[in-house]
Amino acid sequence: MTEIYRPRRSVLYVPASNDKALAKIAQLACDAVIIDLEDAVAPADKIAAREKLAGIFANRPDPNGRRREMVVRVNALSSEWGTDDLAAVAKAEPDGILLPKVDTPRDVLEVGDVLDDSFAPDSVKLWAMIETPKAMLNIGAIAELGRDPASRLDCFIAGTNDLIKDTGVLATPDRAYLLPWLMQMLLAARAGGIDMLDGVFNDFRDPDAFARECTQAAAMGFDGKTLIHPSQVEAANRAFAPSAQALAEARAVKDAFALAQNSGKGVIALNGRMVERLHLAQAEKLLAKAAAIGA
Repeated sequence: MTEIYRPRRSVLYVPASNDKALAKIAQLACDAVIIDLEDAVAPADKIAAREKLAGIFANRPDPNGRRREMVVRVNALSSEWGTDDLAAVAKAEPDGILLPKVDTPRDVLEVGDVLDDSFAPDSVKLWAMIETPKAMLNIGAIAELGRDPASRLDCFIAGTNDLIKDTGVLATPDRAYLLPWLMQMLLAARAGGIDMLDGVFNDFRDPDAFARECTQAAAMGFDGKTLIHPSQVEAANRAFAPSAQALAEARAVKDAFALAQNSGKGVIALNGRMVERLHLAQAEKLLAKAAAIGA
């Protein structure tokens, strides 16, 4: 069975405690939303925020007939809120559960076991924040879980703010000191067959700098970017969407391999260059992405 492509160009954090922001979800053009119970919610508001989940998912927005992906970020299981968060989220049956402070494969597997014991459907996937030095040291083993459907692991998110805090590296506009780790995350995610999302850009009042960071992440191979403000959605969607030129080239590759004379060939000549079937696979993936986002 062919897997349906789910675009994740723009993934917006929405605090579960912010009724005004929650009410606007249906009007937004972001590909996915993360209902946040963790960093965006003050300790005094966490229980009340958790209690809103049932209502949020009972009336989840369906903009333009497209069921937007909705994920919940829970508090760490080691915290006083984590266990109750997970129980409430399992009942709500979101598309995914975002786990903070993932350090080892066991952190993912333990949550998967809880979901299995709660009879949560297989459609509830797990996303992992990669935001600690220990996670970076274990990144390959964590990502490898993506090859086992039973683990539910589906996506990594770069927790760049926490990595900066925990390591003490200098945060520069070009992210020079973060790039090695970001590329390591990307490589591990691809080895595990899961998506990789870039971390947030903190100054939503600087759209030009945000756009540059999106362009950088797209060039690095990231699938999309996590966002802190609705004003960032349009630029992220644009940066992580296939260009007109890339789509034209992809269609040309697909059409060329579809010709009768190229049936069964592993390599063909197209417009003066050699094209392999691996390029056909890349072209088909790009076209599937474009179809999913209506490009």
